[in-house]
Amino acid sequence: MSADFVWRDAGRTVVFRRNGVAQAPRILTEQGFAAFELIGSARALAAAPDLAAAAAAVHEVGSGQVPDLAAALNMGRRADKSSDARLIGPSARLVAIGGGRPIDVAKAVASVSGAAVAAIPTTMSGAEMTGIHRLPTGVEASVASLRRPSLVLADPAAMTSQPEPRLRASSMNALAHGADSLYTPFANPVAEMTALRGAALIATALDQGPDRRNPAPLALGSLLCGYAIDSAMFGLHHVVCQTLVRVCGGAHAETNAAILPRALTLLVARAPDRFADFAAAIETDPEDIEARVLQLGGDPAGLGEIGADRDRLEQALEAMLVRPELAFVPGPPLTKGDLAELVERAW
Repeated sequence: MSADFVWRDAGRTVVFRRNGVAQAPRILTEQGFAAFELIGSARALAAAPDLAAAAAAVHEVGSGQVPDLAAALNMGRRADKSSDARLIGPSARLVAIGGGRPIDVAKAVASVSGAAVAAIPTTMSGAEMTGIHRLPTGVEASVASLRRPSLVLADPAAMTSQPEPRLRASSMNALAHGADSLYTPFANPVAEMTALRGAALIATALDQGPDRRNPAPLALGSLLCGYAIDSAMFGLHHVVCQTLVRVCGGAHAETNAAILPRALTLLVARAPDRFADFAAAIETDPEDIEARVLQLGGDPAGLGEIGADRDRLEQALEAMLVRPELAFVPGPPLTKGDLAELVERAW
């Protein structure tokens, strides 16, 4: 595939560019982000010194939950009354570089301030393609509007730059975006097309191994699956993973890698017609989908091995049951027992 392209879609521009991070200051200027504040993880900021030097301000995002991190950034800036302070307002430009956390923090801040957001992903989180995010702590949904980045600078080498075990876990998050988009009430032919194409690209790239892999198809697969879930929303897999991470802890991508094979087994049983094409896209049969996804994920660690707190599992299961997206799953309403069995198989 040709690695470089520009994709314009409904008020969003995706610039897919080899060596894009190094060219970021110029590309951002060309796309209307000449003056911006930069939000990023420590790893991403260290890898983009020219971008940091071009920013009017740099905000490093550490560990923690997105609502708290966004509230600290947004309200901290508003509380700063010094002469050099510039409030993050509707005319501001925010550039987020890193994985899902800094990008979601930028979106959360923008949901309150109205600022424009550009995203430069360095993982396969898909956050750059969606308007799906949480709000800053203390902000009511009635006074905020979910934000989707208006500019995505996708550098395939940067998006696939994690060490192989973490890259495979991040890829399972991307693959789950495609899978979850196939059966919701908002499922549609365009989302299905991009989900299946994205899933096929991800599976083929992972099969090639790190020594032979071209990063461009893997990165494009992530973008396409992110587009699909933004269009069609999510269900079982993301309800379980989001809730586990928030309540029980554990790494986000690794939680996705542990849950996805088991969630797909449940979904195939409930909606075999929706997952026949998905199984074919990742070169397997529906009855073998769990084994295939375990292989693609590099035989991922269980939830108990990645720091999830088993003592809080009961609380997590109760929280899953009240998530409205759980009703999107085909078949009879899922019970607490169904969810507990799924999670236990991944523990």
